[in-house]
Amino acid sequence: MTRSTPLKVAFQMDPIEHVDIDADSSFRLALEAQARGHALWYYQPEHLAYDEGRILARGQSMALRREKGNHVTLGAREELDLTEMDVVWLRQDPPFDMSYITSTHLLDRVHPGTLVVNDPTWVRGWPEKLMVLDFPELTPPTIVARDLDTLRAFRARHGDVILKPLYGNGGAGVFRLKSGDPNLASLHELFSTINREPLIMQKYLPAVTKGDKRVILVDGEPVGAINRVPAEGETRSNLHVGGRPEPIALTDRDREICAAIGPRLREAGQIFVGIDVIGDWLTEINVTSPTGLQELERFDGTNAAGLIWEAIEARLD
Repeated sequence: MTRSTPLKVAFQMDPIEHVDIDADSSFRLALEAQARGHALWYYQPEHLAYDEGRILARGQSMALRREKGNHVTLGAREELDLTEMDVVWLRQDPPFDMSYITSTHLLDRVHPGTLVVNDPTWVRGWPEKLMVLDFPELTPPTIVARDLDTLRAFRARHGDVILKPLYGNGGAGVFRLKSGDPNLASLHELFSTINREPLIMQKYLPAVTKGDKRVILVDGEPVGAINRVPAEGETRSNLHVGGRPEPIALTDRDREICAAIGPRLREAGQIFVGIDVIGDWLTEINVTSPTGLQELERFDGTNAAGLIWEAIEARLD
């Protein structure tokens, strides 16, 4: 149902000109908003500013169409006072670094008068690989550490493990270290030269060869899932590194996981969330810039973008 009063909506995201219109979830969300009669603006994170008490963005009006190579028309750049928007979408991709964190602090200053989706306080407080630590009964054995001997001891206990940067994204820097693999120290040294952040290590789950399931939750409720199957010879199932999406149904275990985490997501204003499930285990809770909307819609016809906008509009009525 179309809302009687159109909303003013700004998208804070990576360059709209370069998105894959057949896969990008931000594009699908914006296209759905446009279809519902809402007015759209767009700006990149570097154009967000605090200026003498106001939160401003150098943005552009935006009109979209599903036409490859000609999917967006942008207006002249203008100063946007974000308190005059009804909704701001926090949709730039990680890495979850100090730039990302700073943008959440700035958006805190307009929320909830302007509804920021997802709630920036809890996007900052729940990085994807850390929120799962609140649910150890749902997750595989996990350690977050920087000390090499501590990581070695965990690997000795569990043998086959996955090592990845704590604040990475998209499968970058993800390594499988089988029992006896001599590369842990070298990888630790490599990561240590890049930043001072801890690493996260989890017991390897053989079920990943059958797929890494992305379950989409809207306002804390599961609405569907897609399966991402790793390419031959790959550990990572991320779609942009060759993973293959395929349809899959929600299982009883998926619903059990969602029932455990959903109320907390809803209370914290995390309207659009994508969780990762391998076999029976929760591995990540993605709140920064979740994906999967277009694949889900193609596979089973679920318009999750529409459900997300219904949840947003209900908050603003």
